Amino acid sequence: MISKATLSRLPEYLEYLRQQESFVTDISATAIAKGLHLGEVQVRKDLSSVCGNGKPKTGYNIDDLKSSIEHALGKKQKSEAVIIGAGKLGKALLSFDGFSEYGLLVRTAFDSSLEVIGDNILPMEELASYCSLHQVEIGILTVPPEYAQEASEKMVKAGIKAILCFSAKSLNLPDGIAVHYENLALSLAHLKQKTV
Repeated sequence: MISKATLSRLPEYLEYLRQQESFVTDISATAIAKGLHLGEVQVRKDLSSVCGNGKPKTGYNIDDLKSSIEHALGKKQKSEAVIIGAGKLGKALLSFDGFSEYGLLVRTAFDSSLEVIGDNILPMEELASYCSLHQVEIGILTVPPEYAQEASEKMVKAGIKAILCFSAKSLNLPDGIAVHYENLALSLAHLKQKTV
């Protein structure tokens, strides 16, 4: 079983390996740790959980390590996610191509406003049937905070089991529903503190 902390670092390792693959065929945990400014022991532990131990003096074959990380991230198994809230952020995420790098298809958004219904944006009333038909279990919530609780409850009723929440609102949902909060303003505030 791969820990959540390790899973959260795997995309960073994968991106780093992609940057190195045109220069070398093998890479050590030490080189990865140095390149990403991480602790060597942590990198060794993370990599051993997805790929076993590297070879002495040569480390890991980059292609094999990339393949193992992609497998751990589920890249080989495509899953579809939906966006709830087709405002500016929702539309931006809908047009973002980077999700496919991690085995996610994000091609449909849902909104309660009839004014935005159109290409790849469906009315909220169709959420449950769409999720059932496409076996969607992941949702991205981008509605204003005052609508977040109601929208998240509709997501759960539609069969969604994991929510990436961009709304600045703490959700009250049943046990077993995974929620990850992404607060862009807070992230920027942290960056601002580092420049002072």
